[in-house]
Amino acid sequence: MKQISSLQNPLIKQVLLLQEKSRERKKTGLFIIEGHREIQLAIKGDYLIKTLLFCPEIISEENIKNLISSSTDVIETAHEVYKKIAYRNSTEGIVAIAEAKNLSLESLKLNPDNYQDKNHLILVTEAPEKPGNIGAILRTADAANVDAVIIANPKTDIYNPNIIRSSVGCVFTNQIAIGTTSEIIDYLNKNNISIYSAILQESVPYQTCDFTRNTAIVVGTESTGLSQEWRDKSKANIHIPMQGEIDSMNVSVAAGILIFEAKRQRDFL
Repeated sequence: MKQISSLQNPLIKQVLLLQEKSRERKKTGLFIIEGHREIQLAIKGDYLIKTLLFCPEIISEENIKNLISSSTDVIETAHEVYKKIAYRNSTEGIVAIAEAKNLSLESLKLNPDNYQDKNHLILVTEAPEKPGNIGAILRTADAANVDAVIIANPKTDIYNPNIIRSSVGCVFTNQIAIGTTSEIIDYLNKNNISIYSAILQESVPYQTCDFTRNTAIVVGTESTGLSQEWRDKSKANIHIPMQGEIDSMNVSVAAGILIFEAKRQRDFL
């Protein structure tokens, strides 16, 4: 088995670059995953794991056998080296280099058997930036088992280590696609998926809408909301009635309320 004991090893330098630089991830088509559960979810989600680096002082080779395929390069690292590449406060002793997926709209595979009459449920988020919010949205989408999460005009690389960490691996359990707002609206219209945009102005309470058919629920950022294009192209603009002093809530919380209302309605079909 290969071993790395030097912090100056070229592979270790590459791991650090992939962690820190979105440009490097895009250029190479590679990204970093830390943690046994997250790597396991990536494999289940058909991600190719090219390299596994593990620290035998933290985790044994025996405990990572289920993560190794014939195409995986397994490398043992010294403890000092591993501490350099681990980005969690509490670590499990294993880091993977994985191959990114094609996240184009055309790559989405909507399963016609998910709901009667092809009633798909899609969550769209426009211009998300904070990794914590993106991770929470992906966890909500996984919990609701939506058909896809589509990100419009993203400001943060989806393979950012902080998104992977905050999503507890739900980056790998959801179907994800990325596009511009115009591209996504065209895609939804082409697939006869009704758009419900979460905005405050000229909108109706969310629970008055029928989400039992092909539905895309669209949420924007707390600071700027959704762009005008979404407002103009919606079947209905919806809001969550507020009973306190403020008129907005965290985007991941709002997404959860709206998505689970759609799930509640579908449970009664």
